[in-house]
Amino acid sequence: MTKKKSRLSLNDLRARIDRIDAQLVRLLNRRMRAAIAVGKLKHQSGAEIYVPSREKAVLDHVRKLNAGPLREASLAAVYREIMSACLGLEKNVRVAYLGPASTFTHQAARSRFGASVDYAPCETIDDVFNSVQNQDADYGVVPVENSTEGAVTHTLDRFMNTPLHICAEIFLPVSESLMAKVPRARIRRVYSHPQVFGQCRRWLQREMPGAELVPTASTAKAAELAVADKEAGALASELAAEMHGLRILARNVQDFSSNETRFLVIGKIDSERTGADKTSILFGVKQKPGTLYSALESFKKYRVNLTMIESRPSKEKAWEYLFFVDFEGHVSDARVKNTLADLAEHSTRLTVLGSYPRAARPR
Repeated sequence: MTKKKSRLSLNDLRARIDRIDAQLVRLLNRRMRAAIAVGKLKHQSGAEIYVPSREKAVLDHVRKLNAGPLREASLAAVYREIMSACLGLEKNVRVAYLGPASTFTHQAARSRFGASVDYAPCETIDDVFNSVQNQDADYGVVPVENSTEGAVTHTLDRFMNTPLHICAEIFLPVSESLMAKVPRARIRRVYSHPQVFGQCRRWLQREMPGAELVPTASTAKAAELAVADKEAGALASELAAEMHGLRILARNVQDFSSNETRFLVIGKIDSERTGADKTSILFGVKQKPGTLYSALESFKKYRVNLTMIESRPSKEKAWEYLFFVDFEGHVSDARVKNTLADLAEHSTRLTVLGSYPRAARPR
C-alpha cells in the first residue's frame, strides 16, 4: 500500500513563498544592474532613454512565456513597474501631463510610465508641450480623442507649430462619477471638463435638470472646486473623489459604457519600427476641385489603412484647413514611404507627426 503524500501546512507554504521571494529579489536586482549598464551605453551614444518599441518587445516576450495561472493583464502590470524601476535607474525621467494629480491624463501617464519616474502636472495642454520643448520634462502626455466626444481639438491645434513627435499612444477606459460634499438634492452647479459634459450629456439632462454646468480646465480641478462650494458637485474620477474627500453620489454616469480616451506621449524622436505600428501626419491641400479626393486616393493606391481623420482651421488663412490623419504602418515601411511621396504631390504642407507602436485597447 502506497502512503498518501502529506499536505503542506500553511507555514510550509509561506516558507516556500519566502524562498521564491528571495530568488525574485536577487533576479530583479540583476535586471536592474543590467538596466544601469544599458543606461550608461545610451548616455554615451546619445540614444533616447525611453524606447517604446523595446517596451513592446519586452511585454510581447513575457506574454509568450506566461503559462499561467498569472493573468496576462496582471503580468503586464507587474512588468510595467519593473520597466519603470529600470527606467528610473537609467535616468531621472520627468513626465509632464495635463494636471493636477488624479486627472485621467495623470492616470494614463502612470499606466505607461509607472511609479518610478517624476511627474510634472501642467495647467494646460500648451504647458505640457512647452515643458517638453523647453526641456523641463523628457516626455509629455496629452489627450487627443474620446470614443464618445471625438477629437480634443486643442491638442491637434498644438501640433501645427511644434517640433515634437508622437512616440507612443495610450488607451484608457474612462468612468465618470458625480461627487460632492453635500447631498445630491442641494447641488445647483456641476463642475467638470467640457469633454466630460459631452460624455455625460444625456445623464445630466435626465438626472440633473436645471443644474448649471461650469467648465473647468480638468476633472481634478472640478473636484477641488466642489470641495469649497456648498451648492456644487463635480464629474470626475473615483480617484479624484478619494484625493479630495468627496462622497460619490452616482457612479458610471457616462452615456456609453465603452467610453475610452486616447492619449499621446510626446517627445523628441519617433519610435523604432515594431511591425505593428501607427503613423500620424497633418497635411493641407491646394484649393482646387477634387484635390482632397486625389490626396486621400494615395492611401487606397498603396493599401494603407486610415484609422482617423480630422480637419482643423489652418489659423493662417480664413476657410483653409489642415487634415490630421492616423494610419497603420511605420514611416520606414515601403508602402508608407510611397503613400507619403504620392500625397506630397497634392499637398501644400505635409508633416509627419510621428510613428509609434500601435497600442492594444483595454478589454
